[in-house]
Amino acid sequence: MRRVLSILALAALLLVAGCATQSRTETLNTTLTAYASTVRWGDFQSATIFLDPKTRADKMPTALDLARYKLVQVSGYDAGNGPVPDGENQVRQIVHINLINVSTQSERSIIDRQTWRYDETTKHWWLTSGLPDITQQQ
Repeated sequence: MRRVLSILALAALLLVAGCATQSRTETLNTTLTAYASTVRWGDFQSATIFLDPKTRADKMPTALDLARYKLVQVSGYDAGNGPVPDGENQVRQIVHINLINVSTQSERSIIDRQTWRYDETTKHWWLTSGLPDITQQQ
């Protein structure tokens, strides 16, 4: 009888852990979709809400950065194969972003190497790598 109860307790624990993992994955997908939509619309000011609070002070765009973001229009956002696990509570993803210079109408591409961290306490995914660097040259 004890063995049956032990097996049932283990099965319940695995079921709860599986639900937690599924919930975390769904939250990641929702967060990445919302972030991608925000960047696609060129709303980099709103994209700052995705930044990790712990690193926000270091990665928060300055007024000059926000002015630079207004000089480009996002014409493409390709997350490729999507996020790849990088530890227990972290994923990485490489995104190709196409930008159009508003003044010259010339298009160029940049690569945004994103790192996302899951906060167990708030059950939230946070961007730790900062907003895309639109000043990078190919």
